Amino acid sequence: MDVLFLSPGFPDEMPRFAAGLAEVGARVYGVGEQPPGTIPEHCRRAMTAYLQVPSLWDEDAAIDLIATEARAAGLRFDRVECLWEPLMILAAKLRAALGAEGMTVEETVPFRDKEAMKQVLDAAGIRTPRHARCRGEHEVRAAAERIGFPIIVKPIAGAGSADTHKVADAADIERVLPLVAHVPEMQVEEFVDGAEYTFDTVCADGEILFHNVSWYRPRPLIQRTDERCSPQTISLREPGVDLLAPGRAMGAAVLSALGFRTGFTHMEWFLTDAGEAVFGEIGARPPGARSVEIMNVAADLDLYRGWAGAVCHGRLGQAIERRYNAAIVFKRALGEGRITRIDGLEGLLARHGECITSVDLLPPGAHRRNWKQTLMSDGHVIVRHPDLATCVEIADRVGTDLRMHAA
Repeated sequence: MDVLFLSPGFPDEMPRFAAGLAEVGARVYGVGEQPPGTIPEHCRRAMTAYLQVPSLWDEDAAIDLIATEARAAGLRFDRVECLWEPLMILAAKLRAALGAEGMTVEETVPFRDKEAMKQVLDAAGIRTPRHARCRGEHEVRAAAERIGFPIIVKPIAGAGSADTHKVADAADIERVLPLVAHVPEMQVEEFVDGAEYTFDTVCADGEILFHNVSWYRPRPLIQRTDERCSPQTISLREPGVDLLAPGRAMGAAVLSALGFRTGFTHMEWFLTDAGEAVFGEIGARPPGARSVEIMNVAADLDLYRGWAGAVCHGRLGQAIERRYNAAIVFKRALGEGRITRIDGLEGLLARHGECITSVDLLPPGAHRRNWKQTLMSDGHVIVRHPDLATCVEIADRVGTDLRMHAA
């Protein structure tokens, strides 16, 4: 099978997916903006060929160049794959231009446009927050009055929680509007109070081959606004418990309503105190921020290769044995500037080393990252344990006892 893979060198996890395709027998043809030498070696070895293009954002020029190069080489691609959300419309257009399998532009748009997404799900009878598409300050104010406070204001085509704000009342809108003035289209929606979970899947031909439920602690809006917290994502060992049944059922209904067939999906949803599941949003891609890694750690899987098997052969190719809860804890340094020291790590490793599977922290001397721009913050620790309460306790100890300092 010949697979065209967009941007194999970026973001960070893309090289692993590209390598996964090669491991299941695909011939991988990469297209990206990065010079070949900047792509990790294991990914370069996995690719049959790589085409560096001037820009992937000039869609017409990129499609023309890629199609021209493919014709010159006598290539006909079976699939065009893209797991980076901003390039998914380009991927759909390339499928049409190259005659390859996969999602069309029409099928892709509801995964990129949050308002179109919710309109499809509303029509299918799925519970979504009350919502409206807005362009400009006047429309945001009008939608807020119509929906009722509190509300959430976020980009129509955003990913993650960037440029997402909770608005308490009419006066609070005036604080938020200047913060989102650079965003061309916003979605205003009802604020849903509840715990936040994911429903992640790997599918083949409409069948769910693997699913995961992760728990966000605290909810992402707090993660993005409180620098003092150490955000956690926990891949749950037992996604089949009754508590999560409404979200699982809704997840399957969402995939059906959107007509999703093959690949990775990442859905976020709310569970209210009354036990109601409320849809958040969904992407036709894997979750970011190392969430695939914690799924692998929780079930001793290789979902980079598993996704590739689903795409190329219609099967995961691996047994699923959920043995652990796995939590990733992101750390933010105290202070500004460069990392000066890290306290508490040795004690954590001494007490919980058998449960800690990964430590990846910026070293002393490195400049700390802008925590408002990346959930990855200044590094992370991954822990796992069969018992959820114990896993949470260890993750919380990482949050409190591990301290990074900057100056």
